[in-house]
Amino acid sequence: MSLFNVMDIASTGMSAQSVRLNTTASNVANANSVSSSYGETYKARHPVFAAELNKASQDAGARVNVLGVVESNKPLQIEYSPGHPMADENGYIYKPNVNIVEEMADMMSASKAYETNVQVADTTKRIFRNVLRLGQGQ
Repeated sequence: MSLFNVMDIASTGMSAQSVRLNTTASNVANANSVSSSYGETYKARHPVFAAELNKASQDAGARVNVLGVVESNKPLQIEYSPGHPMADENGYIYKPNVNIVEEMADMMSASKAYETNVQVADTTKRIFRNVLRLGQGQ
């Protein structure tokens, strides 16, 4: 596997984890929002990743591909609160299906994965630099 391929894989990994971090941040930011209808309520979102094999070479490795961001199918929280200003005509308010504990764990995992990809890229850069020094006779 070429060192250029390693850098490509690490960079796509960083990009994918960036999408994951942004999606998680959006979920956390909207966790306490309230709506007066089921359809308008924020639904937790999660990115979908896939490995994309390089078709040009058999040993090139797999890049990370973000297929998209999907909404969670977990049920929303429905609460009877007739005095709430956002309550519907039946007295219900609708809250997102965001679990803060899960989101924080996902955020820590994405942060560590991003950090690991940065370390891989830095190590590859150091190897490039050492190979160039060998070519200079040092």
